Amino acid sequence: MAQLEQQYDLHGTIAHQYGQYLWKLLHGDLGISTQYRSRTVNEIIAQALPVSMVLGSVAYVLALGMGLTLGALAAVRHNRPADRWLMFGALLGISIPNFVLAPILVLIFAIGLGWLPVLGWGSLDQLVLPAICLSIPFTASIARLTRGGLLEVLQLDFVRTARAKGLPEREVLFRHALRVAILPVIGYSGPAVAGILTGSIVIETLFGIPGIGRFFVNSILNRDPFVTCGVVLVFSVFVIFFNLLTDLLYVAVDRRVKLA
Repeated sequence: MAQLEQQYDLHGTIAHQYGQYLWKLLHGDLGISTQYRSRTVNEIIAQALPVSMVLGSVAYVLALGMGLTLGALAAVRHNRPADRWLMFGALLGISIPNFVLAPILVLIFAIGLGWLPVLGWGSLDQLVLPAICLSIPFTASIARLTRGGLLEVLQLDFVRTARAKGLPEREVLFRHALRVAILPVIGYSGPAVAGILTGSIVIETLFGIPGIGRFFVNSILNRDPFVTCGVVLVFSVFVIFFNLLTDLLYVAVDRRVKLA
């Protein structure tokens, strides 16, 4: 017991332990895992984080591309059947949680049709289902934001002027109107990235993906506090970084916003 306490710096008072942890943290040392005793938390995160980043990046690209497209289509078809069906689908996408949606898609496309594998990581087909499940709620939110922004922007004077000059409707929509209507989507991107990171915890566990989210769940179940704290710290850094990046993009896109 004394050797373990010495190894994990758990000897002494709580204040001493906390001080030792902060001192190591300042030097980039996240400690040693109590479950995988031969591995440090740095090694575990370095191995698992690239997997989660690939999954999250693909999910975000899917959400952004599909959300902008469907939102623009709904705005162009305002108050028509296409608009109503798209917004109904967006409502379902926001309402159904990942841990419900994922088994349904697995049942249909993996078990029923046999098109995609159920579990695993390493090939492109094993990335499809997890990325789609992770992206659907954010696709729905981006579609609703895009639709609302475009409906408002399409009524502005500069859009009427562009149409009066005889510009094609596609150019008016994508070159002029969408550039202003996308501002709410940019503001949503920071929280969306944070949501994708936290949402990947569920998806990686369900699909057996060796990402940082799976290690996070296992660390909680096995009472591995050093891995838990390390993953939470990494998630926090990503949330702060992407929110800062969102603010900088906002300044670059919207000339009315200036840095203090």
